[in-house]
Amino acid sequence: METVYTAEALATGSGRNGRARTTDGRIDLGLAVPQEMGGSGDGTNPEQLFAAGYAACFHSALQMVARQEKLALGDSSVGARVGIGGNGAGGFGLEVVLEVVVPDLDRATAQSLADKAHEVCPYSNATRGNIDVRVDVVED
Repeated sequence: METVYTAEALATGSGRNGRARTTDGRIDLGLAVPQEMGGSGDGTNPEQLFAAGYAACFHSALQMVARQEKLALGDSSVGARVGIGGNGAGGFGLEVVLEVVVPDLDRATAQSLADKAHEVCPYSNATRGNIDVRVDVVED
């Protein structure tokens, strides 16, 4: 792989109850364990950050595929839900549901684009075979 960009971040404090910041200072925020996991929930958490990154990356991949096929996406969006839970082996695992909304295209065309985006998206390629990722085309 020929690297064209590298992001850098540092986590300090008590991990999930600490602080995360990027070296350029654009992100600098407090972290907290979600209430559902026994924490205070008064900060963001790694799953939220992963969901935001995956949604943005997948939306860019969807737009790229649409441009290649000369299709207009209109007011499209991608939502990501990232779940965390025990993996049955003493550790934890993740699962992802991507919800793709393309109101200006029929469902079959939108699903075809979403499937192609799932093949080129760097997050999809990084997670493939490691965690369950479901791509759903949904109504607006």
